Formats: sequence, structure tokens, C-alpha cells
Amino acid sequence: MSLSNSNYPHPILAREGWPFIGGALLLAVLVHVLCGFGWALPLYVIAAFVIQFFRDPAREIPMQAGAVLSPADGRVIVVEKTRDIYADRDALKISVFMNVFNVHSNRLPVDGTVLKAEYFAGKFLNADLAKASEQNERNALVMQTADGQVVTAVQVAGLIARRILCYVSAGHVGKRGERYGLIRFGSRVDVYLPLDATPHVSIGDKVSASSTILASLKQAQ
Repeated sequence: MSLSNSNYPHPILAREGWPFIGGALLLAVLVHVLCGFGWALPLYVIAAFVIQFFRDPAREIPMQAGAVLSPADGRVIVVEKTRDIYADRDALKISVFMNVFNVHSNRLPVDGTVLKAEYFAGKFLNADLAKASEQNERNALVMQTADGQVVTAVQVAGLIARRILCYVSAGHVGKRGERYGLIRFGSRVDVYLPLDATPHVSIGDKVSASSTILASLKQAQ
């Protein structure tokens, strides 16, 4: 079963991108008028890139019990057991790498309450590197589901990304698939799950925010 995100507040293009899109198009048109199409062509190409970067489509949201949805579009680069330093526990970690051609709007992976939201200043290493999870600029959300399961989602800046946007804070009661932030120009999102969660993706898989199920949480008997 899935739910269409029909009330999505940012249809087609993310509002964070409107100033960039408007500026790029205005500059291209201005050069076109003053200097001709040949001079303006590279600027039109840049404008097209900016438009595709800030795509923000509504998605179908799977409603299966215990489903953990991908918080980002991209490619799975990590599926491993490790330490979740944000919730102070051992955990199953699944990481999704976003390149500059992916949708960069981030969505909540589960229904639940935000227990903690923390920002960490850091470096801007290539987000594909393992050490980026601990050394790069990042923003971590620790969430708890209604049955007490803890899921951590960490937005991690990348080599080109210089701006992490997060719109929720501790105490926020969120819904799976809800848009909660955006990272500009290439990055990753790390998801930490209970050790008994069942992963449904493997390294190299391409995933879509909200519509791909990364894993299933163990259900109470």
C-alpha cells in the first residue's frame, strides 16, 4: 500500500532554488538580448543545470508497517553494522550518496517524534568517502517511532555541498515521506537503524526518496 503525497508544499521545483533559477535565467536572457544566443548558450546550460538540481517532485509513499524509507535520491554506498554516535548505540547503517544530478530534497524515513536535532560543523571531503560521515559538516536527527524504535538520519555535506538546510527540531512529530530539509550540490545521508532491522537494499542500488524502502524494523509481537 502507498500514499500519494498530494499535499506536497513545494511542487516541481524546491522553493529554496527559486532565487538561483530566477537569477540564472535572467542572466542568460540578458546576455542573449545584448550579445546574442551564442554568448548566452553556456548560461542557458547553467540555468538548465540549476533547474534540474532543484527538482522537487511529489512521491508515492509506501505505508507498510515498519518500513524505513530512503531519505534521499541516489546510490547506496554503505550497508554495515557500526556505531551510531548520535543515539549512542550499535546500529545497522545504510548510506545514500547523492550526486549533482539527483533530487536533493530530503524526506523523513519513518513516522515518529524527533528526539534530538544536532548540527556539527566540519570539513567538506568527498561525501563518497567513509570518513565523511564523521568529519564533514552534518546535521543529525534522532527519531523514535510509536513503538519505541530509534532511527537516526544524518545529512552530510560533500565536496561541493556548502549548505545543509533542516526544517525540523526536537519535539517535532513527523510523518514518513515528509520533506524536512535539503542539501545543496552533492552530498549523502546516513541512516542508522536497530541491529535487528532487515535491509532491503545492497551497495550499488539506486534509490528514490520516500518511494524506496531501505529496510524494515522488527515489529513487536
